[in-house]
Amino acid sequence: MIILADDDADQRLALKMALELAGYAVRDAAHGGKALALQRERPAAVLITDIFMPESDGLEAIAVFRREFPRTRIVAISGGGQRAKHDYLASARLIGVDATLQKPFEIDELLRLLAELHNPAPPAP
Repeated sequence: MIILADDDADQRLALKMALELAGYAVRDAAHGGKALALQRERPAAVLITDIFMPESDGLEAIAVFRREFPRTRIVAISGGGQRAKHDYLASARLIGVDATLQKPFEIDELLRLLAELHNPAPPAP
């Protein structure tokens, strides 16, 4: 199960449809607070979250997910790039996301990341 949080309804629908076509079960949310509510109802293995959203942004959601659901794998996505000379995807990595993707990205990139999260490579000897 994947929870997909993105305030852009068109982007959210397109990603949800692509993920479902790839065989994933997906629940979606328009902001981080809704994603957290969905997770508390029925935990998902993966959260895919945009960084910039109203009400509860991705960084807030990531922090709460890390605290309450430490085993959930998290992919942060953002098209915001470096606002005010700050790289928000780098900040997301610092607070514990498993992977990041800069928008726009190809769905194949996301599917490859998800496969890696479900089947991580063994540690090097």
